[in-house]
Amino acid sequence: MSAHPTAPPQPDEEQAALSAAENRASRRRSLRLLGELISPLKAQFIAMAVMVVIAQAAVVAGPSIIAWGIDEALPALIDGDPVPTIQAAALAIGAALVGGVLTYGYVRQSVVVGQRMLLTLRRRVFRFTQRQDLEFHERYTSGRIVSRQTSDMEALRELLDSGVNVMVGAALSMVFMIIVIIGNDWVTGAVMLAMLLPCVAITVWFQRRSRVEYRAIRTHSARLIVHFVEAMSGIRAVQAFRKQARNRAAFDELAMDYRDASLRSIQVFGIYQPSLRVLANITVALVLLVGGFRVLSGDLQVGVLTALVIYARRFFQPIDQIANFYNAFQSAVAALEKIADLLAQEPHVAEPEQPTPLPAARGDVDFEQVAFRYSADGPEVLAPLDLHVPAGQTVALVGQTGAGKSTIAKLISRFYDATEGRVTLDGVDLRDISMADLSRNIVMVTQEAYLFSGTVAENIALGKPDATREEVEAAARAIGADAFIEQLPEGYDTDVNKRGGRVSAGQRQLISFARAFLADPRVLILDEATSSLDIPSERMVQKGLTSLLGERTSLIIAHRLSTVMIADRVLVVHDGRVVEDGSPRELIEEGGRFAALYEAWQESL
Repeated sequence: MSAHPTAPPQPDEEQAALSAAENRASRRRSLRLLGELISPLKAQFIAMAVMVVIAQAAVVAGPSIIAWGIDEALPALIDGDPVPTIQAAALAIGAALVGGVLTYGYVRQSVVVGQRMLLTLRRRVFRFTQRQDLEFHERYTSGRIVSRQTSDMEALRELLDSGVNVMVGAALSMVFMIIVIIGNDWVTGAVMLAMLLPCVAITVWFQRRSRVEYRAIRTHSARLIVHFVEAMSGIRAVQAFRKQARNRAAFDELAMDYRDASLRSIQVFGIYQPSLRVLANITVALVLLVGGFRVLSGDLQVGVLTALVIYARRFFQPIDQIANFYNAFQSAVAALEKIADLLAQEPHVAEPEQPTPLPAARGDVDFEQVAFRYSADGPEVLAPLDLHVPAGQTVALVGQTGAGKSTIAKLISRFYDATEGRVTLDGVDLRDISMADLSRNIVMVTQEAYLFSGTVAENIALGKPDATREEVEAAARAIGADAFIEQLPEGYDTDVNKRGGRVSAGQRQLISFARAFLADPRVLILDEATSSLDIPSERMVQKGLTSLLGERTSLIIAHRLSTVMIADRVLVVHDGRVVEDGSPRELIEEGGRFAALYEAWQESL
């Protein structure tokens, strides 16, 4: 008997197994997140559970009280004893009041608890995204993050606001009704349970179909949000390249996909609810028919039959509520999984567990055999590099686009960690320095010179949040920004609007310089800080730049040699390697790459 080797798994099977494992992991993460949100509110949930049980028991008891009143209290009243009738009326009113008050109580409590959980989760998501490194934000599009904070949070809100009332209250109501029905008359109970089978079958069909369609709705909704956010964020490029028609076509296609998914969901719902109501009416008719013959035969009392008819009318309402809420439930589950997956992202640049204190650095920067790749299987962007920048030196990085200049700057700022080797500040590995000390000692000024909504003074004070007004104005004067600021409508209190709409590009850059000057870092990085400026603006910024550099360690990335020529030292970067290193004059005399750049710059002048 020969042994047959087992066939290796096919790629599709491997992919399916991997996808199933990822789904299980995602489910575990979402349940763990839900547990973390519920944990501080256990007492409130226990109180809600007690209120739900008592409220549903009181509501279900109503028809049984009516049955007792018809079968026992009314005959006693006819015989001249009004006490049972009064008792029945009091019990019915009491059950209604208890049910109503406790239903209000747990519905209100569920909304309050849900909002507390949402507030906690919103804060957690925002703080998480704020803490993430640059690699995360370059990989995770802004539209997806917006979707997590808006549509996904809204889906969770619907679940938390109504979930206890529908999912728990309705389920308990069904259980209590089944118990009471069987206790009153098992024959009628058997009829109703038999009618429950087709109801369960059509509900399962509805849930499966609606799950597919509602997930499609959520997917298309997220795609719409992502497309809208990206289109609006890049509106200048859209208008500059006349991309409106293409954007409109893409948006129309996404909107139609969303509409079609919504229509399919409505169609499924349109089949389910009428079918459920037909089954409910048939059940009431069967209860009347079977119960009526049993009353005529003396096997059932009229009051009990009345209660059974009421129960039959109510029996399918919880099923209808649960099924109608199922879409919101599925949406909330999917939203919770997405948020949990977001929060499970591990930052590539992590806070050290036991940081080395470095409150005030001298400014010595060293690269020790530092190599870097943006991804594990990506190309080597920076070849192994040894570099020493002494404290107080101004170093300019020049080279073609993509040569690796910005990568060096990002490694010093610790936007990324070196793939190999280490980057040190005063001999301490950047990975061992706390983010607070790192932010205090190293500051990067980019070409965008982003200004947040608020006043000019508030934007400058970002460099030192506890700065006084005098310190803010002194920083602006040191950079040379005070002249134009004082000419603004309200001076330092002028609202710059979003993205600095009331100031020019050069003025925005001067404000960002004042911000960096106020921060007073030991290491300053200027990443193409003057590349988007015209000549007059550049001259205005150049004066502020000289003041900003001062005696601190500075790294300047620039294509304009007017900025480079003020440096003590120039590094020419090519294909991830430093190919020239020296002062501007030395490199010009050597006649290499920098000399060629200098000659071309002189000719352009």
